[in-house]
Amino acid sequence: MEQATERHFYFHSKDGYLEERLNCHWCQLRSFPTHRSFPITVVNEEDDEVLPPQFRFINERVLGHGVRFAEQSFRSGCSCSTDLDCQYTGCLCLADLDEDGSMDEDEYQEVDEAYAPSQRDSRKAYAYHSHGAKAGILRSKLHDSKVPLYECHQGCSCSPDCPNRVVERGRTVPLQIFRTKDRGWGKPPHLPPISRYHRAPNIPLSGVRSSVTIKKGQFVDCYVGEVITSAEADRRRAASAISQRKDVYLFALDKFTDPSSLDPRLQGPSLEVDGEFMSGPTRFINHSCDPNMRIFARVGDHADKHLHDLALFAIKDIPKGDELTFDYVDGTADEEEPEGNIEDMTPCLCGSAKCRRYLW
Repeated sequence: MEQATERHFYFHSKDGYLEERLNCHWCQLRSFPTHRSFPITVVNEEDDEVLPPQFRFINERVLGHGVRFAEQSFRSGCSCSTDLDCQYTGCLCLADLDEDGSMDEDEYQEVDEAYAPSQRDSRKAYAYHSHGAKAGILRSKLHDSKVPLYECHQGCSCSPDCPNRVVERGRTVPLQIFRTKDRGWGKPPHLPPISRYHRAPNIPLSGVRSSVTIKKGQFVDCYVGEVITSAEADRRRAASAISQRKDVYLFALDKFTDPSSLDPRLQGPSLEVDGEFMSGPTRFINHSCDPNMRIFARVGDHADKHLHDLALFAIKDIPKGDELTFDYVDGTADEEEPEGNIEDMTPCLCGSAKCRRYLW
């Protein structure tokens, strides 16, 4: 790793190293628009190993063959004249939000007094606090829910500073990918098949942490990669030497999959995000049965529900330097005793007091 670092700092600012720069992980990270304000760093104080050379850091998802955004004629956004209107006068972006998405008690206290209580009671509220120290923080009633997050977006009339654009504005914390003595950059060769938001057990993996404290409810980052069709995902599984290993990196975008949907793109099978060879720092986050983050489906333009984001939010205060984790199976195993042949099950090695012992 020392040699790769030296080549980056001594040669990649000079002419004649274009191809090497394109394949350099440090150059890729330095190209991110948030590099100076919220940098991503990679450290290895254990050995000379570097990240897989075929891996490429990307800052946003890449659409694979056969995957496309909705045509412009199908796109829509809110017509709110001010950012305040987005919250309290019926923002179009909240049209698909269930009634239980209305404001809770502490949100009422933040409302401008110009709006009467009767008006507030009839309005849906977006997912984030909009004023004071909690501005931009996910509302507490959503931390344990599975409801999607509906945000304003580039097609809306509100400003880029609208409080309902938290994920759209991107990551606001520095992240560090680190290697430990008992975990490497890659994943083990023998892993079970995984579906939906499920990922592989946390062995062996590098970890991810931040140099700043992350607040409970704060947005951390999105899981990105190449978005591919279900057929292409199956083809890649079949082509992989070990299909279970390929499943480790695949996330199905199936939050809105419904065979009875009028939108053929939502009738299934869903698109999948492949982060094996191109992704961001969240690719290296480990599992825990007692995680400090959760993953949420985030929707911008409703015409692109089939391409919803996978957004990670803190569900507890995370001190600086603590490893970031989330539950790969989102607690679906609960605390029930495992059934069937335990020898065929995948053990969990997260080491937390709430460890379920087995993932699946």
